[in-house]
Amino acid sequence: MRETMTQGAILIKEGALLPEGMQVETEPCVPGWRVVKNLDGYALDRAMRKLGWNFFCLAQDIKVSVLGTRESSRINRGIKRFATRVRAEGFNALEITKVSAKSFLGVPYVSMSARLRHVQESMFLVRDHDTPEGEMTKPGRKLKTVTELVDVKGVVG
Repeated sequence: MRETMTQGAILIKEGALLPEGMQVETEPCVPGWRVVKNLDGYALDRAMRKLGWNFFCLAQDIKVSVLGTRESSRINRGIKRFATRVRAEGFNALEITKVSAKSFLGVPYVSMSARLRHVQESMFLVRDHDTPEGEMTKPGRKLKTVTELVDVKGVVG
């Protein structure tokens, strides 16, 4: 995982379906999630729309605050909390909107905000838990999963 997480970082759940021809560099972040390295939210949205897919964004931010001594471990725990929320809501991606290290009475903490995002082909929002597994893929269609994307060390999969 990265030592720092910046505003605008996109995380995609491993195994999420992506359109064929999508060129995305990722690296592992927390278990089950990968952070996109070469594109921000706007660029990823534009690239998906060119391929006929959608990258939905929910406008309301979700927020977490995490106590701890090391900033990198606080950020890691914050991302795990976001991942739990995203999974429970049935979405397959999230965008970090704010990361700020603070302290209160000498106790360090990180305050983080993120937006729920979702990658899918349909123009109507259909979250992962709304559809039985495999129903979104049509026979003969070739799709990529996040684990088949270009990793910083080479090709994954």
